[in-house]
Amino acid sequence: MAEDPMLSAAVERAYVDDAVFALRPDYRAMLIAAEGLVPGPGDEISETLLAEAESIARARLAEQAVEEIPHIAAWRNAFRAFGAKPQRTRTSVEALMRRAAGGLPRVNRLTDIYNAVSVKHLVPVGGEDLARYVGAPRLIRAGGAETFDTVADGHDVVEHPDVGEVVWCDDLGVTCRRWNWRQARRTQLSEHTATALFVFDALDPMSDSELHAAVDDLDEHLRRLGPAVTTVRRLIARTNDSQEVPSC
Repeated sequence: MAEDPMLSAAVERAYVDDAVFALRPDYRAMLIAAEGLVPGPGDEISETLLAEAESIARARLAEQAVEEIPHIAAWRNAFRAFGAKPQRTRTSVEALMRRAAGGLPRVNRLTDIYNAVSVKHLVPVGGEDLARYVGAPRLIRAGGAETFDTVADGHDVVEHPDVGEVVWCDDLGVTCRRWNWRQARRTQLSEHTATALFVFDALDPMSDSELHAAVDDLDEHLRRLGPAVTTVRRLIARTNDSQEVPSC
């Protein structure tokens, strides 16, 4: 099957601002784009993956407080570095780990799969609907004027990130605030998403081999969602050639 140019563009045009690497030189982003997905609500497969992740999380938390787990402690320090308070603004994987005892959320097939992978491998993972994406994904430190569409008190609202906040964005605005804290509504995965971009955010002590293992795990599950599933991936690290990053 021929590779869709949109998949290649989604990962090849993505970049991370040097200001982010200055904040955390150990940061790596692994992007995996997928097409040919068969979307839908949660099913027996996604339920099994979530149950397995819950069991793994509970076993870890029986031995160590969530904030003391090295992979999560590293993200709490990263959040402090740009002014976020980790007690109030938790990285996505910490938020999931804290919910594991009472049960992880059930959202839809794609979201449930990547949440299970996130918990299993202790790495923040985000999912974006590529059909709703405009322009190249980039990770920057916000200027404060960027827009972020979300919901507050049951109403649609547009917010703006704090100056210096680390955000993922595209040409239309912020797609995820505070590195991997909260996703914009516009690009959320749904029961109709057939082409998606998944973002893995890694810091030391997560090794490159651990990061690749997590991505391989997701890739394997995605390919089971349909006979025509195709994926493309790319690792972005400080050792890569730096690129100029336009504003959102």
